[in-house]
Amino acid sequence: MRAILSGVHQKKGLQVLEFELLDVTGSLEQAYMLFVEKNSLASIMKPITKVLNHNIVRVNIDAQDFHFDMADQTEFEWQIFMVNNGIDHTNVIQVESEYLSDRHQLELTSYYQFNSDAQGMALFNIRTHQSDEDFMINSVNLTDTDLELTGYNKINGIRIKNQRIILRNQTNNGKLEYPVSKKMFQGMFTVSIPLTDIPQNSVGELYIKYNLEGNEITQRLIISKSLSGQSTIAQLPGNRMITLEKRFDNGILVKEFLGASLLQKISAAGGKAHGIIDVIRMVQDKLNLARMRFLFRSGHSPYENTTIIFESFGGRQVGDSPYAIYKVFKTLYPGINMIWSIDRSQKSFCKQNGIAYVVRRTNKWVRILEKSQFWISNARFPTWVKKPNYVTYIQTWHGTPLKKLGLDIENVSMPGTTTAKYHKNFVREANRWDALVSPNDYSTQIFRSAFGFNNQILKIGYPRNDELINTNPDEIVAIKEQLGIPLDKKVVMYAPTYRDNQFAEKGKYTFELPFDLDDFRKSFGDDTVLILRMHYLISNALDISNYSDFVYDFSNYPNISDLYLVSDLLITDYSSVFFDYAYLKRPILFYPYDYHLYKEELRGFYLNYEKDLPGKIAGNSKELLAEINHALAHPDMSANQKFMNFYNRFCAINDGLSSLKVVNYVMHQIESV
Repeated sequence: MRAILSGVHQKKGLQVLEFELLDVTGSLEQAYMLFVEKNSLASIMKPITKVLNHNIVRVNIDAQDFHFDMADQTEFEWQIFMVNNGIDHTNVIQVESEYLSDRHQLELTSYYQFNSDAQGMALFNIRTHQSDEDFMINSVNLTDTDLELTGYNKINGIRIKNQRIILRNQTNNGKLEYPVSKKMFQGMFTVSIPLTDIPQNSVGELYIKYNLEGNEITQRLIISKSLSGQSTIAQLPGNRMITLEKRFDNGILVKEFLGASLLQKISAAGGKAHGIIDVIRMVQDKLNLARMRFLFRSGHSPYENTTIIFESFGGRQVGDSPYAIYKVFKTLYPGINMIWSIDRSQKSFCKQNGIAYVVRRTNKWVRILEKSQFWISNARFPTWVKKPNYVTYIQTWHGTPLKKLGLDIENVSMPGTTTAKYHKNFVREANRWDALVSPNDYSTQIFRSAFGFNNQILKIGYPRNDELINTNPDEIVAIKEQLGIPLDKKVVMYAPTYRDNQFAEKGKYTFELPFDLDDFRKSFGDDTVLILRMHYLISNALDISNYSDFVYDFSNYPNISDLYLVSDLLITDYSSVFFDYAYLKRPILFYPYDYHLYKEELRGFYLNYEKDLPGKIAGNSKELLAEINHALAHPDMSANQKFMNFYNRFCAINDGLSSLKVVNYVMHQIESV
């Protein structure tokens, strides 16, 4: 028998769930629905309220019953099972779902939603402790004449009254107010704002004001989904333009500005020549790729002298664990031939530091790569790179996994690939690794499953972290001086993750700082500096030119361990950098401003984000500033039991000798030949 959630109806504050039953055998008299919460394993039993016919049944629930007070849990994810107690046995089946609902407010700070997991099984999600400053709408569009909004006008069945939409000008704090007078459907409102009312050269943000059970409430309008598919540009007479933009915190900006002049349009047309150049480069890249594939198919024999190829992040850096291993090799075994595979951007660094290199995707690169006996890399080589059978490929990887990896990512949204293609390429590449470095047991288990990896794992800690253990205070002062950081100021480091949904199109990425630099400077600017470590794909999207007196952008600095050493506090969100920073036993703050969007729509997590982290979580910029102040006053976390539990789980095995252990592993392979 199968049970499928096929519909949900609202009735007098209750939710009426409708299930379609297939292949029913026997009576349903002893049947009921069992709800099991995935995290706490709490369970709630609900009887079948009504049998419409032999294969359609209804169950009444009150969503208020499905969340409870827990200090470390704000999300409740209920799976649904149908239990049928027969004469001879009990039959339990998990309910599937054909029904996906919008978010429905239970209270100002909680909502529920029905959807399904990756296998199509029904989920009843409830989120509590959301901000009471936000109001979720369904759509926002620009027509030729109006800005149109739609949203729900009920909270848990209670109608909100006297709604007014407010457009607040960010420049002068002026307000335009529009009453809601139209209904779109039962339970939904729609409002239209004339575009001619929007002030010239303005940036406005949208709010709603309404009455709920005698209380007047004002909230910022937000929209959680993408604006893709909605109309976000309108042109008015007089060459005026109006656009809609979604902020990092889901708020909606309405921008009015003067359109491009004729001269500007002519200049822009000249820019199309760059488009032609881009096409030519694309053709050249494709031809070069075909040539690379051909060269890799040619037969090669290994060098007589042992040769090791090092590569970090596809040649974009000379750093990370491969560089830590390289430096030990240069000290202990300088007679071994060692060459770095680099992007052209790294040529000057290699020349300045006397590092032998070869530029990627050249004839010489193919020859050296194919004739070397060892590859040491922290990321994947392209699938078309052929690995000869005499090569030992050591993969150091580049972080303890928090976000799901490889085969564990159910929906890949990165440009230029599909989920199936991504999985296939990941497994194919992982099976070429002869040894994979792991920092702890937790990572080892994940690497086995996420990479489909069955070869040797070296559980020795990451070589790049040796520096964190072996560097003394005087050396930290020298690093600060080298970086130009004032010695008399505290250092806060912000290192957020790269988000898979931060691309506008293939090759173009977006990012906006999720806190106000003016607020940061006002709170901490006298005795604290901020250093930024952004993902390389988005680091060029930031403009901090007005804050050069206290903000330092080290996104392209090759050695992130130096940045850890000079920082008194790390702020991150979902990046695995905090696993490494924890070696220093210094405070860590987490600022996951888009946590629920990221968790639900992007990669998801291995750890319980709300329970297992070694530091405080800030839900908004106001909380973040308060937590920074507290963290800077408590610089040593070695007496914090929760932090030390985390440290013992993830950091304890690294003794500062990881690089040497990889070198010894390679030398053992050489001597065994």
